Amino acid sequence: MSDLLRVAVVGAGYWGPNLARTFKASGDCELAVICDLDVSKAQRVADRIGGAPVTADLAAVLHDPTIDAVAIATPARTHHPIVMASLRAGKHVMVEKPLADTRERGLEMVELARHQGLVLMADHTYCYTPAVLKIRDLIAEGELGDILFVDSVRINLGLIQPDVDVFWDLAPHDLSIMDFVLPGGLAATSVSAHGSDPLGTGKSCVGYLAMPLECGAMAHIHVNWLSPTKIRQMVIGGTKRTLVWDDLNPQQRLSVYDRGVDIAAVSKATAADARAAHISYRLGDTWAPALPEREALAGVVAELAASVRERRAPRTSGESGLLVLAVLEAATASLAVAGAPLPVTHHTLEEGFVR
Repeated sequence: MSDLLRVAVVGAGYWGPNLARTFKASGDCELAVICDLDVSKAQRVADRIGGAPVTADLAAVLHDPTIDAVAIATPARTHHPIVMASLRAGKHVMVEKPLADTRERGLEMVELARHQGLVLMADHTYCYTPAVLKIRDLIAEGELGDILFVDSVRINLGLIQPDVDVFWDLAPHDLSIMDFVLPGGLAATSVSAHGSDPLGTGKSCVGYLAMPLECGAMAHIHVNWLSPTKIRQMVIGGTKRTLVWDDLNPQQRLSVYDRGVDIAAVSKATAADARAAHISYRLGDTWAPALPEREALAGVVAELAASVRERRAPRTSGESGLLVLAVLEAATASLAVAGAPLPVTHHTLEEGFVR
């Protein structure tokens, strides 16, 4: 690899233009080409960012020895064949969420990347926002104590996707964030999913996920394409403090509340003299951590380049994408049996870094 990582962006639809713009502006990468079956669409993207080569020939891109990596922003059902072809051609790969349209196909992608000694990175962009990075630090430093619950809401009047339901479209954001910030990662033991299709689209447009975690906490996610109001909020409650992340409030994205139930007092309820037990509420200060202003996608691009140069797994690796797929598949199965909780199937891969 030269000093700059030469990257091809595949897909010029919704997310591809953002990737092309960010790679074009990066000091770590060079935008080698924009590839789309509709070459006129690729050309419009190139024109908006100050110019870049365009093509409709993916095979030519993959056979170009000067291209180091491929960033894929195409429909989920196409991820597997494009990723597999890219890895076989010796290219490092970054792919937007979800990693694949099934866990089995995602596993094939991860295993091939390991066999080839190549980076496979999931573009879990939210994990590179200053707010989520700060949440991860606060939890790791013990500021919240032991995690008791995670409650996430991601709703808006959004585009109904042709190939996935609302769970597969929106929930990967919240699931990848949980995997990134929680000490045990996305260690869901089971999933209960309830969805509705009031528009008769043939897929869930409103959905709720409930997931007990191995650490004893409960996680809940609400996703919705039909809400006239837009909400992007996550509440993480711990034994010491509770954190609220409001992504739509640029003045105060994070708030930490030193309020809650005194767990030590509640535990007295198990004492022999139950009359001595009482619930104590803690009413402390609220504070807002200072956050730097920087674009998350620039962090994604920088991490791709760094993981390739340092021959290591990226922060949001293919394995993290697999965890998300495992939960989504369990949710789909739960929907089919009226929301009954079903176990999450995980594959344990051998520990190791890119060769």
